[in-house]
Amino acid sequence: MIGSVLGDIAGSVYEFNNIKTTDFPFFSPTCFVTDDSVMTAAVAEAILLHRQLGLELADLTVRCMRAWGNVFPDAGYGGKFHLWLSGDIEDAYYSYGNGSAMRASPCADLADSLDQALSYAQITAAVTHNHPEGIRGAKAVAGAGFLARAGEGKDGIRRFTESCGYDLSFTLDEIRPSYSFNETCQESVPQAICAFLESKDYEHAIRLAISIGGDSDTIAAITGGIAWQYYKKNDPHFCGNVRALLCAAQAFLPDSLLPLICAVDDDFLPLIVNNNP
Repeated sequence: MIGSVLGDIAGSVYEFNNIKTTDFPFFSPTCFVTDDSVMTAAVAEAILLHRQLGLELADLTVRCMRAWGNVFPDAGYGGKFHLWLSGDIEDAYYSYGNGSAMRASPCADLADSLDQALSYAQITAAVTHNHPEGIRGAKAVAGAGFLARAGEGKDGIRRFTESCGYDLSFTLDEIRPSYSFNETCQESVPQAICAFLESKDYEHAIRLAISIGGDSDTIAAITGGIAWQYYKKNDPHFCGNVRALLCAAQAFLPDSLLPLICAVDDDFLPLIVNNNP
């Protein structure tokens, strides 16, 4: 979850002011948490309550998302989603936007198996994004994140993503010049996963995700959740590499988010306070 949140914050200032390079300040003074982080927190809370209380995950997701939306009413929600949050639209509205994928990282972080991660993703997506593409995007992100957490290599994560029906036969260098803003799962999930696949460490993954342009905060949030889990296992310098980012990010994190982040990512606080890489 924290990997997604950091990506969201870093990309927040580039969503409508795209930057086509990896050379930029990771956090600028005007960065902020967007709807990506807020709804990721809502999904995390819903899954935690579901696991603790045994209540229906779909019902909890609706309740948590609307509650968090009320706490952060100006986080940058899309038009239909804003109406859904307010209750003006009561039911799922067949969306295939990337909102279902941007909030899927807790499905990977809190699952006990790949099948459970995919089930969590389908249920939490379908309360709003019940179009097959909306569900596919969430499941691809949750599955890739769970596999990264389980120690799967990049080749295996690529094969899984392709098995979901996504074409990954492109490089970021090939698409960067012409890639533009697109809020659909179809045109942002594969790009985000390719940013992870081409990266060499967590920070590099976020920089690559932002560098292609488009819906920068959401692409970086999707990339970040997967990259965090992967590099935590595979980068021997991970703790040292991300500690400065975590410390800097605290300036942008609302206090209400911290308990959930710590509940999902139990390594969050130790990475800040522990001086040993």
